Amino acid sequence: MAMGLYTSLVASLVFPLHERLKRHDTVSIRRQMEQAQWWSAERLQAFQLQRLQALLREVGQHVPYYRDLFAGIGFDPEQVRSTADLQRLPFLTKSVIRANTDALKHTQVQGLARFNTGGSSGEPLIFFIGKQRISHDVAAKWRATRWWGVDIGDPEIVVWGSPIELGKQDRIKHWRDKLLRTQLLPAFEMSAPKLDQFIATIRSVRPRMLFGYPSALTHIARHAQARGVALNDLGIKVAFVTSERLYDEQRATISQVFGCPVANGYGGRDAGFIAHECPAGGMHLTADDIVVEIVNEAGQVQGAGVAGEIVVTHLSTSEFPFIRYRTGDIGVLGSAPCACGRGLPLLQDIQGRSTDFVVAADGTVMHGLSLIYILRDLPGVQAFKVVQESRARTRVL
Repeated sequence: MAMGLYTSLVASLVFPLHERLKRHDTVSIRRQMEQAQWWSAERLQAFQLQRLQALLREVGQHVPYYRDLFAGIGFDPEQVRSTADLQRLPFLTKSVIRANTDALKHTQVQGLARFNTGGSSGEPLIFFIGKQRISHDVAAKWRATRWWGVDIGDPEIVVWGSPIELGKQDRIKHWRDKLLRTQLLPAFEMSAPKLDQFIATIRSVRPRMLFGYPSALTHIARHAQARGVALNDLGIKVAFVTSERLYDEQRATISQVFGCPVANGYGGRDAGFIAHECPAGGMHLTADDIVVEIVNEAGQVQGAGVAGEIVVTHLSTSEFPFIRYRTGDIGVLGSAPCACGRGLPLLQDIQGRSTDFVVAADGTVMHGLSLIYILRDLPGVQAFKVVQESRARTRVL
């Protein structure tokens, strides 16, 4: 992978030093992950099982919530023989975390960082993350970045709006971003004059990569089109998108206007870095760090090709465990290997949040768009709202 001298310096020296000062093992984990991605499915599964056994052993001893739970249901981590044995454990939900936040903390771990989700599903969730988990999540994102021929230290424009990031715009972060050549554009301030500024910034920075919400990057792209400003001549290599469902027309617009492929990423602050798209188009699960189950409404695990809720066990979360965590998102596991040759399994489809869905009388889960497309084409309808009260009753306002 050809890269400039400055990028090479940042990726091999500056960023590793930054991580070491924060006592993160990111560099060694990324190296391990870059080997593991080429392992066979069988070897990955064996590695996953080994890590799962270690996680369950650790939390059974040192995390009060799981110590009590295991004792209560007679679950012995030493008896775990496959990842399917996870099915003997109950799901972890946002309400369980809210009710047991302190009991979910490892008794011997210091320096947990407090996080919260954005609360798009109604109520924000407060949880804690340790250094091990942060190191693994950063390494997983770094590995996926490098799939696209870019690296940490390449000029990057980030279009983001999380108050968590924007609240930390202190002097240290300002200099760190300067060193790493990352520039933040606030995605929640998108008036026409702001969009003009964003476009001017992108043109002057000439980033190698973009990172942001699909909706925000699409919004900037459409504004540039309307203004007749070209952005496809800057040498942008890839646009990474995450945090929302990526629609086909958004992918087409971003790709056309910025003159680069779009790489979809899926995950969350709570569940971790779950999947990332490779240049061959496969959404690879971070299987060396995360066990993914797809479950139906009754909580039964489904096979490949069947849509259901995505349930995640993050193997690097002994400090504050996420074991069988219900994400509220709907997805489908793939069965065929990816053309790129990586052994990491595939997420065939991410159909968005379960709150964006309607359930038919026979239990079929349908994307909300299936109703929206019908309603929005009715003559005389300007705005509407769909409320599903039960399988037998759906109201359209």
